[in-house]
Amino acid sequence: MIDGKRMLEIITSRQSDRRYSDKPIDKEKLDRITEAARMAPSACNGQPWKFVVITDSVLISKIAEACSEKLVRMNTFVDQAPALIIVIRERSNITSQVGATIKAKDYSLIDIGIASENICLQARAEGMGSCMIGWFDENRVRKILSIPRSKRVELIITLGYSLSELRTKKRKPAKEVISYNKY
Repeated sequence: MIDGKRMLEIITSRQSDRRYSDKPIDKEKLDRITEAARMAPSACNGQPWKFVVITDSVLISKIAEACSEKLVRMNTFVDQAPALIIVIRERSNITSQVGATIKAKDYSLIDIGIASENICLQARAEGMGSCMIGWFDENRVRKILSIPRSKRVELIITLGYSLSELRTKKRKPAKEVISYNKY
């Protein structure tokens, strides 16, 4: 089992990487990364997700085009990644849906976020970088991958061996965001 200090090192060193080497990712590592996503907790065990792993360079290029916004130079790095994970929201189980209705809170989006961060943390533990992409042409991605229109493509996660320097995180001071026993 990993100790708490090592886990915090993985968490604090995880960043959004936007430069990757062309080194391919071993299938065993991709399997561990997707297993980390699959094992994420979810409201009422609804597991409202499907993960599509893309390693084919032609498909990566097509999806990169759907992510790229050249005018503002957004997401122009996606085609450098040797692998992508497409995170698709599926229908949750009835218990989670009822809870979401009663509490007016979409638990499936929270669940997707947890699973997606598990992907990024496992990638970091495997010595890789990642970046969650939310800006893309969802209809184009659906068409490229034959995803039914009834499904939502929530995120695209790039994976690869990072060429980026580890950046110092800029976060609010702990005393501004953490309190004990009262607000």
